[in-house]
Amino acid sequence: MNRHLCIHAHFYQPPRENAWLEDVEMQDSAYPYHDWNERIAAEGYAPNTASRVVNGEGRIIDIINNYAKISFNIGPTLFQWMARRMPEIYEDIIQADHHSRELYSGHGSAIAQAFGHLIMPLANDRDKRTQAYWGVRDFEFRFGRKPEGMWLPETACDLASLEALADQGIKFTILSPYQAGRVRPLDGGEDDWRDATGGQIDPKIPYLCRLPSGNTIALFFYDGPISQELGFGDLLTSGENFANRLLGVFGEQDDPQMVHIATDGETYGHHKTFGDMALAYCIYFIESNELADVTIYGEYLEKYPPTQEVEIVENTSWSCAHGVERWRSDCGCNSGMHPAWNQKWRTPLREALDWLRDQMIPIYEQEMRKFTGDPWKARDEYISVILDRTPETIDRYLGEHIGGDLTHGNKVRLLKLLEMQRQALQMFTSCGWFFDELSGLETTQVLQYAARAIQLTRELTGKDLEPTFKRRLERAKSNIPEMGNGAQIYHRFIEPARLDLERVGAHYAISSLFEDYPEDEYKIYCYTADSQSHEQVRAGTMQLAVGHALIRSDVTLEQKDISYAVIHMGGHIINGGVREYQGEEAFEDMRQAVTEAFDRTDVPEVIRLMDQHFGGSNYSLWHLFKDEQHKVFDLLLQETLDRIEVNFRNIFNDNYAIMRAMRDSGIPIPQALRTPMEFSLNREIYRMLMEGAEIDIPRLEKLVEEFHTWEAAPNRTALNHASEIWINVTMRRLVENPRDMEILAVMREVIKLLKAIPVELNLWRAQNMYFDLARQVRMEIAEKADQGGGEERRWVESFDELGEHLNVRLGYAFTTSDVPAAV
Repeated sequence: MNRHLCIHAHFYQPPRENAWLEDVEMQDSAYPYHDWNERIAAEGYAPNTASRVVNGEGRIIDIINNYAKISFNIGPTLFQWMARRMPEIYEDIIQADHHSRELYSGHGSAIAQAFGHLIMPLANDRDKRTQAYWGVRDFEFRFGRKPEGMWLPETACDLASLEALADQGIKFTILSPYQAGRVRPLDGGEDDWRDATGGQIDPKIPYLCRLPSGNTIALFFYDGPISQELGFGDLLTSGENFANRLLGVFGEQDDPQMVHIATDGETYGHHKTFGDMALAYCIYFIESNELADVTIYGEYLEKYPPTQEVEIVENTSWSCAHGVERWRSDCGCNSGMHPAWNQKWRTPLREALDWLRDQMIPIYEQEMRKFTGDPWKARDEYISVILDRTPETIDRYLGEHIGGDLTHGNKVRLLKLLEMQRQALQMFTSCGWFFDELSGLETTQVLQYAARAIQLTRELTGKDLEPTFKRRLERAKSNIPEMGNGAQIYHRFIEPARLDLERVGAHYAISSLFEDYPEDEYKIYCYTADSQSHEQVRAGTMQLAVGHALIRSDVTLEQKDISYAVIHMGGHIINGGVREYQGEEAFEDMRQAVTEAFDRTDVPEVIRLMDQHFGGSNYSLWHLFKDEQHKVFDLLLQETLDRIEVNFRNIFNDNYAIMRAMRDSGIPIPQALRTPMEFSLNREIYRMLMEGAEIDIPRLEKLVEEFHTWEAAPNRTALNHASEIWINVTMRRLVENPRDMEILAVMREVIKLLKAIPVELNLWRAQNMYFDLARQVRMEIAEKADQGGGEERRWVESFDELGEHLNVRLGYAFTTSDVPAAV
């Protein structure tokens, strides 16, 4: 078959990690998820690992991993987060690449990406090399093989960027058809060049690009119109329509041709709900009807090497009609959501960050040459530490690339120099310029990286680059009058976020009032707190904590010995002091004086003594990191919420009879009574689901009946969340005890009752576990049932009935009795 089809998905999210904590803090706008990475993972990344194929009744008859069928890349910073926070999804993606090698002649479906999603043509040559090298090393670390292809962020391209890829052994990359300049046959002469600008290139074949160094790289130019329709149209409302649209592009010729598209991977699920299912059905439809050969770039390139040569249009991209101006000027490209705004701020932001990078280069070179003759090779190889920050990896890196018998102080200095460079690379993440407003989250994120790099430079050399950097930012004007300019935005959002080891110590000290910390080491994001002593005393509703701890950065290995005292005076009133540890005698004097005053409940004296010992280093609840703030407020409010719940339940019970009489008489129930009633019903079911796997079925039936009796409104956010947790926990119990008929029966009844409320059930994980059980256990038990086993027959019937409640029909996955429906 000479008709080949390849679908490429570029999975990426703007980095959201706090530059000092190296992790994503809670984002309230993503509720009920912890943050936007987690939300998008639930809506897109996870569904594509187990995409549903459904029958005509809408019931699941097969589950497939889309990543094994398509070509894809995942941004390294996103994949790092996924490995840390969503390991199951991460592992499913890795396994999909392994499986794809069996499907595609030994070629894997994953390709690499330049590491930090900066615009490669706007980077200096040294940074281009590091980005390509880190992208390769990250890929090898995760997928266990060398990448064949590499995605260029925003497909932004120039010859120097292609050289950087070719130098790393990359065989191909993917570009927009509008990035092609001219083409000719490989054996053609100068007169054979044909203009290909304006998207005129034939996207169905690969091209060879000859580079100035003598290296070459293959280029694939994706089908522009279909990719555009997919990302911004309604092509994913039907998998069959999607398939037919792709198939309609093939020409009549017999020569090999490959229709291929490229879009953001988030299209399949996050941007387009159920887009993952349309993708799965599209591939199923094409393969089952033998309409084309589904392939990936590496396999196709091996079978059909380029016969045409291409020259690119340099400094171009897929998301800016003006080349790469979107990332350095007010070119007119933006989201379209704020037509009255301008993006003149892009130029001074780019210039300020370029200036900052250039100021750091001689500092890095001068300081690093004290330890190694090749500072830039040391930076390149630092990727091994970025990928694995264990002490063993750090020591191995220092031994291999620095050598010598390093003191702890020199280790810290070296790691700070390398981190300064890492942050200087991260501050050029493309998202900082992509959107409309200077004060937006993506732009303040790159300013965070800049601030961290400035802080490290100041700690290393005493040279403060911040005042000049802020003066340069003054030229960048916000579209929002109250935000002012870049310097004001920096002062408003970035400076308060800046951390040092004392601030981490303050977080540890304050949270020790509410957390049961271990007596030795405790992880706080990318820091470790090693408790040397800790004393906690109570007096009524007040608490006092006094202690001594060693705070260490797991990134730079810098450490600080601190002493602390924190008093909680009830409610949210907390006062704490932190300072560098002054020795055992001074610490003991402070501890004794403060605890004695607290024992006398002399709060003013406690505060005075803390001011005396800690000076201006005072901290409060507002100095906790955001996640811990949420936890503490939840704890502080719990008693109040419990009282409200009891009062609401009493109001409901005390007025039940008159409310029933009013309902029977058709008289509207006052809101003052409806609110306690609805709260009580929702809260009791929520507690029932959250407090354990054992459910009182008769009581749940009664509560569901009450919902209908009173026409109560379910708290969908809370009940959906609690239902998902209970179903998943109970399904795991079934996986561990697959023959337990009681678990099967309880699950059926509870799911049926929850649907009757009605609750919108997220059954995704439960369906996955059910399908795995069907493959691993049901087939074996069904064979025994066929041989006359009565107990086995009852189990199969009960298991299949549970599947109906989970919207799963097992026919197609294990027989051929069910036919997938177009989605």
